[in-house]
Amino acid sequence: MSEPQRPNVIVFFTDQQRHDTTGAAGSQLGLTPNFDRLATEGTHLANSFTCQPVCGPARSCLQTGLYATQTGVWNNGYALKDGQRTLAHHFNDAGYDTGYIGKWHLMSHDVHGPVPRESQGGYQTWLGANLLELVSDAYDCRLWDKEGNEHRLPGYRADAQTDAAIRYISSERENPYFLFLSYLEPHHQNHSDNYPAPDGYEQRYAGARLPPDLVNQGGTAPQHWPGYCGMIKRLDEALGRLLDALKSLGQLDNTIVLFTSDHGNHFKTRNSEYKRSCHEASIHVPTAFHGPGFETGGRIQKLVSLVDLPPTLLDAAGIEVPVEMAGQSILPLLRPGDTPDWPEEVFVQISESHTGRCVRTARWKYSVRCPEVTEDGNPVSRRDADVYEDDFLYDLEADPWEQTNLIGMSNFRDVVADMRRRLVTRMTAIGEKEPRFLDAAEKGARQRKQAYHGGSSLD
Repeated sequence: MSEPQRPNVIVFFTDQQRHDTTGAAGSQLGLTPNFDRLATEGTHLANSFTCQPVCGPARSCLQTGLYATQTGVWNNGYALKDGQRTLAHHFNDAGYDTGYIGKWHLMSHDVHGPVPRESQGGYQTWLGANLLELVSDAYDCRLWDKEGNEHRLPGYRADAQTDAAIRYISSERENPYFLFLSYLEPHHQNHSDNYPAPDGYEQRYAGARLPPDLVNQGGTAPQHWPGYCGMIKRLDEALGRLLDALKSLGQLDNTIVLFTSDHGNHFKTRNSEYKRSCHEASIHVPTAFHGPGFETGGRIQKLVSLVDLPPTLLDAAGIEVPVEMAGQSILPLLRPGDTPDWPEEVFVQISESHTGRCVRTARWKYSVRCPEVTEDGNPVSRRDADVYEDDFLYDLEADPWEQTNLIGMSNFRDVVADMRRRLVTRMTAIGEKEPRFLDAAEKGARQRKQAYHGGSSLD
């Protein structure tokens, strides 16, 4: 008897996409019919969260199945540790052909375009750029092959990458393939601080209703939401083209497709830029699986972290999941009768805007931040901290749009104590030290003392 055919695997990875832009999450804008079909026919992870709401760290987590402090990429501009094993290494060892197309963002920020061969994460075929946002534009897509040769791909950037992906899956090969397709859309274009949709697409959404968390909150959403929606619409069309190509090649029934994003977007409503916060807009991302093993998964309500996706991909491909991975495969959640021991919370590390940590359960969200500041008064960004202060507490049942911060209110002391316990458990499980916490009352006293003395250092 011949061995069963091993599935191909594709990761369709978007950048800075909010979960509530999809019809599967309730959006009425009609932006994502192909994603919605993927989620309906396969497995929709309705409560999927990044574990680091910023580009480089999140990408390191998805490549390795580890948290950002474990990969060494806890801030943008850092590279994976020497010898760090990625998804490509695991699929290579299992006899897969592996390919990467698009944004990498796992090198020093001195590297904009071509990524040195030794830093390409073990992928056999390569067409990428480290900082795609700095070397390309909406209609000027530039990627580099594994030897460092530049390729200028015609068309709108998302279309150009999709064309390259279709060429890859159309190639004749003896082995199954693992393709990681990493888009820049719907991330902003850095040099213009704008969201460049394809020609004519921004106008379609000029009157599109803002999500409730962005209404009357300031920020840039009134200006940028139409372009952002237009970018997502074209991305979804790219997904449809890729699925059509798989079908025409006879590969659709034997290809696992994972759609997810690195983080969301709060449009400068929660801080001075677009992410790097504990809020749903930053951490809640659209995620769905389609293909062998996921056909009858339905809508999973359990809270799933970005670090759970790599072990799921390996498990679904029949590859042993390394014990060092921090997450776990979701496949047991899909099996009738199984009652797997699944965490009640997800854990999030936050960097760059400040040094923060967060835990979210089905109902509650608790976030802390390091209170240290630099000499010029800016928050300190570091791998971890010895002291954290209470920052946010939200009741997501009563306040799903996170308008009212409950931290410091005496009625919720027991909730804070429970969430703090959960936070410490998750931190120490991955090698972080157990910190000292400043509760809201202590924080207020410290701030008053600093204001009186004109200082900002910790006691």
